[in-house]
Amino acid sequence: MAPTLLLSQDLPSLNYTTPGDRLDGRWQESLSTLLGLGRAAGADFVEFFLEKVNYVSCLAEDDAITSLTPRLSSGCGVRVYKGKGDCYVSTNDLSFNGLRTALEKGLSILGLTLPAGQSFVPELNLEMLRDYAGVKEKDQWLHRCSPMQEMSDILLGANQKLDRYASHARSRRAAYFRDWQEVLVAASDGTFARDIRLTQSVGFSLFCADGEHRTSMSKRSGDTSNPDYLRTWDAETAAQEVAESAGKMLYADYVESGNYPIIMANQFGGVIFHEACGHLLETTQIEHKTTPFLDKKGEKIAHENLTAWDEGLTDKAFGTIDMDDEGMPTQRTLLIENGILKNFIADRTGSIRTGHPRTGSGRRQSYAYAAASRMRNTYIAPGNYSVDDIFNSVEKGIYCKQMGGGSVGATGEFNFAVSEAYLVENGKLTKPLKGATLIGTATEIMNKISMSSQDLGLAAGFCGSVSGSVYVTVGQPHIKVDGITVGGR
Repeated sequence: MAPTLLLSQDLPSLNYTTPGDRLDGRWQESLSTLLGLGRAAGADFVEFFLEKVNYVSCLAEDDAITSLTPRLSSGCGVRVYKGKGDCYVSTNDLSFNGLRTALEKGLSILGLTLPAGQSFVPELNLEMLRDYAGVKEKDQWLHRCSPMQEMSDILLGANQKLDRYASHARSRRAAYFRDWQEVLVAASDGTFARDIRLTQSVGFSLFCADGEHRTSMSKRSGDTSNPDYLRTWDAETAAQEVAESAGKMLYADYVESGNYPIIMANQFGGVIFHEACGHLLETTQIEHKTTPFLDKKGEKIAHENLTAWDEGLTDKAFGTIDMDDEGMPTQRTLLIENGILKNFIADRTGSIRTGHPRTGSGRRQSYAYAAASRMRNTYIAPGNYSVDDIFNSVEKGIYCKQMGGGSVGATGEFNFAVSEAYLVENGKLTKPLKGATLIGTATEIMNKISMSSQDLGLAAGFCGSVSGSVYVTVGQPHIKVDGITVGGR
């Protein structure tokens, strides 16, 4: 046990036996000492992010398991702040000496060193552990998940279902992953918090061909906090939906290029708001002055019928977290209200550098990344129209039922492929279309989303940014965009 008044001359002989089986309150003494060392060296703020991961993925192609990939990892990220400057060091050595070495490396990058001689190095007093895992009995989740044999059997059975429903199938794939993560955050403001996250996703990918006609279709769903998720997956319905969509798109006509009003389906249609607007509301963009919304808080940036949220609270949604990766409890953040920009998405660093309040949005892929401002569950809120109202308002346009891949520029220019589309004439769907690409800018499209229905739907997604890839939810009800450039033939 460390002495009550630790002297800097005692540091070389100082050591602790760190618990190896789990990240919990037993780490308090060693982390309190390390945080005290950082503050004694002159750092304004120090944070430790400890992580353990148990991950597995399984892929079934046609009638065989072709990949089964487990991964175990552990490590710690150390962040040190001095003024508005900071540095980040990571290590997979969770011993006390390993963590101290990482801390001293971070301090040295900022020109800080531990005091010498007879200087006192008081340990930092942490709060009582906020254990979200213990409160919600998450410690049992991993043991209750499907074992590898069960994963394989479920995916092979799912591919057989897809084979029954699909015509002209050339490739059938069913894929699943389970990502179990235990985290512990300790920081020099007294933060001491633990959580366990369980993220799972499963879905189909189908390729069909008939002569010169070809199409690819996929469907994926995700969940947090349900160990029985794979066992309760409705593979039958998912197979029917993917096969039906692929059948319609296989012989679809190519869309003609032009400017059209479009109707975007609920659920994954929200990926355009996520990419074209959501990223521009993260303080990471404000820091680099790469967002057109930099000085627009309190001003109109979207149609008066548009309201949008980012939150981490929706039960089992893919971006739901009890606390962020900086130990802050998750929040519900109103981004846009009736077209008016209300808030930005902020982590600790973003708050320090921009002045916008933290929103529980500091997220990272793993301990190898410093946390940054990231979205969680981001969606356009339900509006006042019915789906029929929206369709009846379109004389000639395009219904975008499923979105594909795309790209977004630093300031909001985007293009997105539409994997399943239909021509709308006089409010009715008349024929399937393929080859459509939506092209525009965030500032333009936000002011043209004039109608939102009441059928909000959420969909699982993956988001890449400066702190790696994180799990997010995108979503919206059916919406109408008054006009957008559609690339085609």
